[in-house]
Amino acid sequence: MTADAPALVKRLRAIVGVRRVLVGEAQTAPFRTGFRWGEGPALAVVCPRRLVELWHVAQACVDAGVIIIMQAANTGLTGGSTPNGADYDRPVVIVSTAGIVGIHPIDGGRQVVCLPGATLYKLESVLEPLGREPHSVIGSSCIGASVLGGICNNSGGALVQRGPAFTELALYGQLGADGVLRLVNHLGIRLDGPPEAVLGQVERGDFPAGAIDAAAGRGSDDRYRNHVREVDSPVPARFNADPRCLFEASGSAGRLILFAVRLDTFAKAADATTFYIGANDPASLTDLRRHILSHFKALPVSAEYIHRDAFDLAERYGKDTFLAIRWLGTARLPRLFADKARVDRVMARVGFGAGFADRWLQRLSRLWPSHLPPRMKEWRDRFEHHLLLKMVGDGVAEAQAYLTSLGSSGSLDAFECTPDEADKAFLHRFAVAGAAIRYRQVHGPRSAEIVALDIALPRNCREWVERLPEAIETQIAHKLYYGHFLCHVFHQDYIMKPGVDAVALEHALWALLDARGAEYPAEHNVGHLYPAKPQLAGFYRKLDPTNSFNPGIGQTPKAKGWGDAAEAR
Repeated sequence: MTADAPALVKRLRAIVGVRRVLVGEAQTAPFRTGFRWGEGPALAVVCPRRLVELWHVAQACVDAGVIIIMQAANTGLTGGSTPNGADYDRPVVIVSTAGIVGIHPIDGGRQVVCLPGATLYKLESVLEPLGREPHSVIGSSCIGASVLGGICNNSGGALVQRGPAFTELALYGQLGADGVLRLVNHLGIRLDGPPEAVLGQVERGDFPAGAIDAAAGRGSDDRYRNHVREVDSPVPARFNADPRCLFEASGSAGRLILFAVRLDTFAKAADATTFYIGANDPASLTDLRRHILSHFKALPVSAEYIHRDAFDLAERYGKDTFLAIRWLGTARLPRLFADKARVDRVMARVGFGAGFADRWLQRLSRLWPSHLPPRMKEWRDRFEHHLLLKMVGDGVAEAQAYLTSLGSSGSLDAFECTPDEADKAFLHRFAVAGAAIRYRQVHGPRSAEIVALDIALPRNCREWVERLPEAIETQIAHKLYYGHFLCHVFHQDYIMKPGVDAVALEHALWALLDARGAEYPAEHNVGHLYPAKPQLAGFYRKLDPTNSFNPGIGQTPKAKGWGDAAEAR
């Protein structure tokens, strides 16, 4: 608290109303605590409901000289939208934009303008009747992740042809080195008048005929389809710090006050066919990957990898997630995840400890019989490595011909999934992502820390299976390997043995990844867990020269003016 804190809180309440400025420890806790990691104190949490309110809140915070941390759904995995520790040199105000939820389709739904609180799930439902899809489907959408959060983090996804979340078209507030907050309109839509008029027009979706410039810039990484095919490149296909995709709002990680983005959408794939491929020799999957990317005319929709150990852990610790989606569909999942989080907070306060809901759901799931198709379980017994290859259009015949030419052997085999098997295979792959967290919640003190890495290997890497030194291997109880195989982006979750120093072990793993030419993080951004590489840190500094918005991200300085004495004055 500073001498001016009461005056700032009073001003913020005048802008958004008393009930939407939270100051108590209990009230602010859900916003100050990360979805998986990170927490810290905050002077207040402000919840505007309109873009004009957001603009006035940002101006009030700039005038007061406080730090602003922008937050939408708070579903990040690396603590990137919450405070981290109590060592900031100025008070922190968290601005939650979850209530500003507008989505405006344009050009028949080929593009959309999304406001800060728009979720991936809501965007998916808006586009469904138009036969279109957003950048990401089933994954982050199921936990209520925001569209703009994906853009700010250059988030990846499972769909091979779409690359990282990216746009050159955005409307944002930027704080200059002179301390002036300016509204920058790079939406490619003509909007006239003062900031309040512009923001009101965008919120209403009031875009007159002729106001939209179709050639203003790119609304997606439309070059990725060719980029990912370069299988002999020593550079990974996609990763958060890739300079190729750092552009204003894209990759900004909260360094701007983002009001709206304009994005491309994608034609919904129809009549997809999924091939379930098993292999024991990793080299056979390497050859398959290189052949598909080099020779197939049609890129797959997705190519999802699961190691047998991850398959097994998800079969046991992801069953209720699988069944919830199977029975209820994705529509109710954001609400279910939110309800589960609320139950956990309440039960923790009354002495049941963390993860009450997870433990209860795990017990219930054991009452249900096996949920996976017989052929998947047969392939599990036969093969160590599993690949789900989804094709559409002419790609189906290409995949059928290629897989037939490989024959079947003890090293590699495939079957063409029925629609039911395909649905269940991809649901199982989705369940893998939460299996380590569930394991930890169920086993409590008997299991230790989790190190969760998402890495991008060079496109020319042939030795993609990790081989750990014995000194590291002996510290790990379980390893889960899964990911987006054609992009060479892998998620690697390590459940430590009790007593292991997880931080030291993670740093040792980083050293191994550096030696392999990997980039990390690949999808979840640096948050406060990873150091930002110089080019990424320089990008942050260019966007936010006074270091007032989300300072400390990427383990960069938290001090005003980036700690430079001349700028701090």
